[in-house]
Amino acid sequence: MSTSNNPLAPSAALVASVAQKNAAPQVYDTAAIQQMDSAHYLHPFTDFQDLASKGARVMVRGDGVYLWDSQGKKIVDGMSGLWCVNVGYGRTSISQAVYRQMETLPFYNSFFGTTNVPAAQLAAKLAQISPPQFQHVFFTSSGSEGNDTNLRMVRRYWDILGYKERHTIISRHNAYHGSTVAGASLGGMDGMHAQGGMPIPGIAHIGQPNYLESGHGLTPEAFGLKAAGWLEDKILEIGADKVAAFIGEPVQGAGGVIIPPSTYWPEIQRICDKYGILLIADEVICGFGRLGRWFGSELFGIKPDLITFAKGVTSGYVPLGGVLVGDRVAKVLIEQGGEFTHGFTYSGHPVACAAALENIRIIEEEQLVAKVAEDTGPYLRQCFASLGEHPLVGYADSCGLVAGLNLVRRKGATVHENELFDEGQGVGMICRGHMFDNGVIMRAVGERMIVAPPLVMTRAQIDEMVGLIRLCLDKTYADVKAKGWV
Repeated sequence: MSTSNNPLAPSAALVASVAQKNAAPQVYDTAAIQQMDSAHYLHPFTDFQDLASKGARVMVRGDGVYLWDSQGKKIVDGMSGLWCVNVGYGRTSISQAVYRQMETLPFYNSFFGTTNVPAAQLAAKLAQISPPQFQHVFFTSSGSEGNDTNLRMVRRYWDILGYKERHTIISRHNAYHGSTVAGASLGGMDGMHAQGGMPIPGIAHIGQPNYLESGHGLTPEAFGLKAAGWLEDKILEIGADKVAAFIGEPVQGAGGVIIPPSTYWPEIQRICDKYGILLIADEVICGFGRLGRWFGSELFGIKPDLITFAKGVTSGYVPLGGVLVGDRVAKVLIEQGGEFTHGFTYSGHPVACAAALENIRIIEEEQLVAKVAEDTGPYLRQCFASLGEHPLVGYADSCGLVAGLNLVRRKGATVHENELFDEGQGVGMICRGHMFDNGVIMRAVGERMIVAPPLVMTRAQIDEMVGLIRLCLDKTYADVKAKGWV
């Protein structure tokens, strides 16, 4: 432990760690690591047998917006790890904050009337930066746990008020709300529902606001109203006296960066208000500056009762998630609810909360939210629009620092007349392979290619990323031409 009188001074261990990071690159035995990995590590969302046959890519270092693998390849991280490394890699001040907290109090639980300093400070900070209706927070370790908490909290809220049949939560097809049983049930991914008997009872789904998929013959604005109307249809089908809440991501992330028309969310808010149901905004991806606001709800002009958060709250440096609890719900739980029999060993973990506090300080000091809103977000939109001119790209759009493009066989007169590839051809995965091989990470969701780079990415780095994307589109186009698919 450092003996410096300055509590912010780095410890000797941290100084040594930084020196080691700046030293000559370490040499890794990639094959040995891959063999160890295949023998023992079951990866998330993975065909284990398929991965074992190829061997995992071994990431060993990160700095800013770049990663390096065990073979020395430098890669532009177009996905912020997994939508989360908002302040970029290599932030020593976060490491320092974590180390100091580990040396002071590495852990204590929040049960039995106990708290810790970072948890209390972070709860107050989140109340400060979130929309005004939020003055309370429930901490978890992930977004999945946050959405499990939402299910428990929403049903408890209505039970306290005497509406014990008001338990159904409405979500959307192709939404992602986590992979726990409740989170996967709330989500609308068919592949997840096919495993494990999901969704669980008391959860219903409506169509997603995907203009490309369902907006043929309509303007985006008209389609936004139509898609929001599916919520009212489902409420009336179930019975308003049985519907507890609607949950949605402001922009659907894992579903393929589905950016709703401008009319969609205001109409969703109107419908929720009309029937008195709670509105849950899942901001695990959209929160902490991703869309150019602290929370995506603010961009779309809605007033949710609950906000799920995770990922960007610590930039992924330490696992942390939670639920911002609005006044409407918090007042009932606090004043009438008695004991809320729900929680986690690591709720309000002091080390995770210390990391979050420093992460938020960086976002504020470097004005990253405003940077995304006023500078890099509009620039990314401009660059992605230029990718729309590529013969393989049928549609490209963005919102803040998330963006996507659709790969098509042939372009039509309108986006709804594009000729699509057959799903079984796997063109998106072909394109993703070229991305990895040429030094950029871009995710494939079917034939939609998406990015969500770190918020610290500069215009020059956006140019670098988009240049690599264009190169890989060219390589993919050459492949599909050679196969006779275009």
